[in-house]
Amino acid sequence: MFAQSVLSAGQALAADDGTLVDRLEGPQVVTEVVTYRANGEEHVGLIARDAKAKGRRPGILLVHEWWGLNSYARKRAEQLAGLGYVVMAVDMYGEGRTAEHPEDAKAFSSAVMSDWPKAESSFNSALAVLRSRPEVDGDRLAAIGYCFGGGVVLNMALSGAPLKAVVSFHGSPGIAVENPEPFAGRVVIQNGEADSLVSQQGLDTLLSTFESLGTRTTLIQYPGAKHAFTNPESDAKAARYDLPLGYDASADAASWQVMLNLFNGVFKSPKNPAP
Repeated sequence: MFAQSVLSAGQALAADDGTLVDRLEGPQVVTEVVTYRANGEEHVGLIARDAKAKGRRPGILLVHEWWGLNSYARKRAEQLAGLGYVVMAVDMYGEGRTAEHPEDAKAFSSAVMSDWPKAESSFNSALAVLRSRPEVDGDRLAAIGYCFGGGVVLNMALSGAPLKAVVSFHGSPGIAVENPEPFAGRVVIQNGEADSLVSQQGLDTLLSTFESLGTRTTLIQYPGAKHAFTNPESDAKAARYDLPLGYDASADAASWQVMLNLFNGVFKSPKNPAP
């Protein structure tokens, strides 16, 4: 059953059968490093799942910020796994490369997005790994991305990827796909209204493109929220490198719940609580 331990606890809380004390077990999140090849290069991803969950569950591909597949991306993968999803955190840079300095991060991310066919191939290689997992329902797949990763998943939607939904958190609205295709799933774009790194013109162009393709798309702007509003490490990085970043706890919580609500709908699963 999807998210068995979480849902069992929720059902017990909702029940009124006269029982005064319930003893239940929560999820047991486990992670494993997975290596896979894409474009002749080794990539190092991460699978997170609930070891106690039974049956085939929805799979989520998670694409990191421009810093690479670091501790923040792994934490988000584990959070989703605790709710019953099987999550693969993707390595878009290859060989597990990460960046500490923004100049390196910019170089890594620009190299990926400047060659979209190669980037699409890399994403699809990770998708194939996730889909091959015995605990994953290959007909219930979605992708989320943060910053650079948001731009990747939005472009995968424009590429017509076989996903039920795509969610971008403070992602780049730049269109890298040469010939956009219709996307059968749902697209949700979540952006900070005070994000100086994401242009309104770029968002408008992206929305118009999705509209022209008949893709159901939602844009949510969070007042006062800056770029990277979901990452608690943003304030420290902003101070260290003089970047226009900032964590916003309210926007973080709201955007996470929006994503969960979307997944509940497209996967036809019972509602899960916010973390």
